[in-house]
Amino acid sequence: MTGKQILIVEDEKPIRDMIAFGLRRAGFTVSEAEDCSEARSRIADSRPDLLLVDWMLPDQSGLELTRAIKRNKETQDLPVILLTARAEEQDKVAGLEGGADDYVTKPFSPRELLARIQAVLRRTSPTGAGEAIEAGALKLDPVSHRVIVGEQTVSLGPTEYRLLQFFMEHPDRVYARSQLLDRVWGGNVYVEERTVDVHIRRLRKALEPFACDSLVQTVRGSGYRFSTRPE
Repeated sequence: MTGKQILIVEDEKPIRDMIAFGLRRAGFTVSEAEDCSEARSRIADSRPDLLLVDWMLPDQSGLELTRAIKRNKETQDLPVILLTARAEEQDKVAGLEGGADDYVTKPFSPRELLARIQAVLRRTSPTGAGEAIEAGALKLDPVSHRVIVGEQTVSLGPTEYRLLQFFMEHPDRVYARSQLLDRVWGGNVYVEERTVDVHIRRLRKALEPFACDSLVQTVRGSGYRFSTRPE
């Protein structure tokens, strides 16, 4: 993980300095921005490997910035972790549905933040060589990190890509939310089970224009399954 570049978007300098210090000690390259406008300039100048974005920023909310990043084809695969004092469940769901790959509530320890960064980077990094996987018209190529239906590319966020890859590698099996968290997110980082539902909805929404959303099936009382067979 060393050498990865992290962009910290945080308007409070003491917090920004604390985070930057811990990340540099862990071997990361760090760049900083105190608002959304500066963050956009930083991204344009030197594309980071991950963004840490505070929810409350002076010119625009971090959630709005995250949504804009995920809507832009040039930046939609950039992993984003939201940092916020908002601990209510609806806020966490709003953050994840807005495109965030993880959500860290203040106050947090440097150790927890580092673990979450490493977990997000693990699951959003290309998996390397491997044969393409096909399910009906849907094709996933782990080498190019692309998902294709016919000649059209399906736009997926990094977590949705990892989730789809796992499903396509293990078709016709039912997985509970806890199993998906362990296999896709990694068992060493705590993520709420509700997170799985959020990313399942985002995956289905991305597949819907290609009539492939029905491949991701809900098995009531058990979890989720990927199958080309009708439910």
